[in-house]
Amino acid sequence: MGNPVTLLANVRVFATYPHNCSYLAGEQATTLFVDPSTPIDARIYSQLSYIGFRRSGPHLYRPHCAACNACVPARVPVDAFAPNRGQRRVLARNADLRAEVVDSIHSDAHFALYSRYIEQRHRDGDMYPPDRDQYDSFLTREWGSTSFVEFRAAGRLLAVAVVDRHDKGLSAIYTYYEPGEEKRSLGSYVILWQIERARELGLPAVYLGYWIRNCRKMNYKTRFRPIELLTNGHWVRIS
Repeated sequence: MGNPVTLLANVRVFATYPHNCSYLAGEQATTLFVDPSTPIDARIYSQLSYIGFRRSGPHLYRPHCAACNACVPARVPVDAFAPNRGQRRVLARNADLRAEVVDSIHSDAHFALYSRYIEQRHRDGDMYPPDRDQYDSFLTREWGSTSFVEFRAAGRLLAVAVVDRHDKGLSAIYTYYEPGEEKRSLGSYVILWQIERARELGLPAVYLGYWIRNCRKMNYKTRFRPIELLTNGHWVRIS
């Protein structure tokens, strides 16, 4: 891989105007976006991920708020991770699941599962109500290896993960699942599956997006220990 400074030298970014934060009530957020006209390839995508950018559809972004640094990029170092007792129970409860990489998640069945997930788990978020065009935006495969992974039990679709692969690891782009299967802890199971998949591929980390200390919905991320948080430009490990 080339020098990261050289690779990113020509990447242009722009900032949005301040807007209401989606995660912390009463806060104003500013988002830094990579200029969509900037040529991006797999190497540049890897380096942007390493410095805290995320992908949403065809866009690469990271928080850039003037008065707040609550959004902290988080990743799990694969070689150091071992599931705790609760996570081992999650693995056992889902031993009947079968994961399969599929070519497309465009079907009505996929969107119906996504809709149930948004309607029952994220009615207070900016993705409610579920919208087919917004859903389709997840499906871009512009900069290398994006996988769509189905998780089924006895043929029944229970969860779907959108996962990017780059030089620095796997990036958990989005997961949605059957909200009525609470006992399975499907969200946690899919992360555990991605950690094991990264291990099989010889990749060093699974990138989980942003962790926010005071956001209840983000608490699950720090249950995967050790975890590394991008702090002042350095990945800091927390056991």
